[in-house]
Amino acid sequence: MSETINTYNPATGEKIDHYHLMSAEDAEQAVTRSQEAYLNWRRTSFETRADLLNNLADLMEERIDDLASLMTREMGKVTAQGKQEVQLCAQICRYTAEHGASMLEDEHRIFEGGRAIITYQPIGVILGIQPWNFPLYQVIRYSVSNIMAGNTTVLKHAQNVFGMAQAIQQMYEDAGFPKNVYQSLLIDGSTASDLIKHKYVRGVTFTGSDEVGKQVAKEAASLSKKTVMELGSNDAFVVLEDADIDNAVEMCIQGRVINNGETCVAAKRFVVVDSVYDEFRDKFVAKCKKLKVGDPTDENTDLGPMAREDLRDELHEQVKKSLDAGASLTLGGVIPDSDGYFYPVTVLEDVSSGMPAYDDELFGPVASLIRARDDKQAMEVANDSRYGLGGGIFSTDTDKAVELAKDEFDTGMVNINGYSLAQPNLPFGGVKDSGYGREHGGYGMREFVNIKTIMVAEKAAE
Repeated sequence: MSETINTYNPATGEKIDHYHLMSAEDAEQAVTRSQEAYLNWRRTSFETRADLLNNLADLMEERIDDLASLMTREMGKVTAQGKQEVQLCAQICRYTAEHGASMLEDEHRIFEGGRAIITYQPIGVILGIQPWNFPLYQVIRYSVSNIMAGNTTVLKHAQNVFGMAQAIQQMYEDAGFPKNVYQSLLIDGSTASDLIKHKYVRGVTFTGSDEVGKQVAKEAASLSKKTVMELGSNDAFVVLEDADIDNAVEMCIQGRVINNGETCVAAKRFVVVDSVYDEFRDKFVAKCKKLKVGDPTDENTDLGPMAREDLRDELHEQVKKSLDAGASLTLGGVIPDSDGYFYPVTVLEDVSSGMPAYDDELFGPVASLIRARDDKQAMEVANDSRYGLGGGIFSTDTDKAVELAKDEFDTGMVNINGYSLAQPNLPFGGVKDSGYGREHGGYGMREFVNIKTIMVAEKAAE
């Protein structure tokens, strides 16, 4: 008898639906079907793949209301942000369709005694293990680039968004992709781990916590299988002494509370130079007090609930441990007495090394304010983290900020005087415990290909 998984609406705690987990044997057979589909798919033209990806983009836009509503029901995303996620996914499909052929076309070079062809060939079935916080985007991000490259893919999605997992497979098939080029497998973590060993799985792409990601990478590496890891982070946004404080406050709040604060590349630590700290803090707290936490379907809501009760409770525990270690509570920090898995916008001050609010990732609407003596120390604090996904610098001297971003900030991405999530035409990924590999901007299409060199000897002209 297969295990039943229930999903719940995080705004109310009410049960939404139930799903039956696939057996390990069924999952293995799905990978075999994916391999069979790959043998045909790899021979399709770039033009064919691009046409189907454009079909997929059209379908997403047609179904935008249903997809956004599903996100809201399953993981509490504010509806307007759900629609933005769908639009981003459609843009990713179109960007990949437009640029795939040029990113993957053969290159020609000369070597002594002949000429060479460098060709980017697909390698087979790619296993994706993806989280719930961007339930459409995380899947589209990795799958379309790999499918454009000629690979096929199987997905292990988070159990609280199994409805989205099914909806994505349906869209791929409705868009005209051959069956089994993309499959959503309703499996648990242990089954996904076992699939890494499957002879037909040639690569693994994982998004999630650094702790789990390292185990996935270790398992794959022991089998010489390539991985891409997009892991957690504790991104620092640095406010220098010459910053436009009003802009910095607005952008930092946006970066902290977007997606209910549940974003790997969210602004989490705010490192503010002493000379402007009080002004920043006062304006930041005042604006946070005006944010509305509540029903994610209400157009006036800024933050919905957290995705699961256990996630809310873990976040609260991190806040309590930080307070016990000497942090001070400026705003929030109390679980509301209401239905659903809500957590208030929370501001911590006097945050220092050794506290969860400084060292770890707080995956929810909690801001850690850190005072720095000067610009130099602010950058040192920003880099004082095992993570390195994103970050930000606020300064009216843009050239100085860009120089610091290039030469000093040890992260994969840096925002200057703003806050941006993923862009289809720009590489996305991190360093240190935030992982490795890049997605978007064409880079993801070359992560799981065989960069094959073909050397053709040529006789010298007589």
